[in-house]
Amino acid sequence: MLISIHPKDPQPRLIRQVADSLRTGGIIIYPTDTIYGLGCDIFQTRAIERIAWIKKVDPKKAQFSFVCADLSHLSDFAKQISNSTFRLLKEYLPGPYTFILEASKQVPRILHSKKNTVGIRVPENKITQALIRELGHPILSTTLPGELVEDYTDPEIIHEHYQNLADIVIDGGIGGMVPSTIIDCTGEEMVLVRKGLGDWEE
Repeated sequence: MLISIHPKDPQPRLIRQVADSLRTGGIIIYPTDTIYGLGCDIFQTRAIERIAWIKKVDPKKAQFSFVCADLSHLSDFAKQISNSTFRLLKEYLPGPYTFILEASKQVPRILHSKKNTVGIRVPENKITQALIRELGHPILSTTLPGELVEDYTDPEIIHEHYQNLADIVIDGGIGGMVPSTIIDCTGEEMVLVRKGLGDWEE
């Protein structure tokens, strides 16, 4: 199903429709401030398994992120962080960054890995933020498995390619082509894992 949602003034009725789908195990493709993402409710185990199957990865080894509306859920899913790390997150989020932190015990068991980390992402996108606030907790998110630029940017082409895999594709306008910048904050020093859209200096 392709649903068009206004990127600057998301319609509450449509946001509720998508959130209801997530609550019942639906998989969505949705816009962020970088590329379109593939997502589900973090507490829907079967939906997580479906996404892992689509990506052909083990859920415990996959690079999934928790997409949040703000930093209010940080203490729920990440272990206590230093004041300097928190100031860094406040400075750069919302924005095109993913910060890898130590995961708390509240992260669903299916996502526990040997590294026991969680990626925290707060996109500067009104559709995504409205959706997460309506849902009440973060969305599990990963990149689409496509190879061509159009697979990531044009929601109508995305729907054409993935309508049999995702329950809802949100049309929030043409997406970007560059993913988020990933920073690992779990060690003594922060490490640039992937240079993406967000500017970063060591």
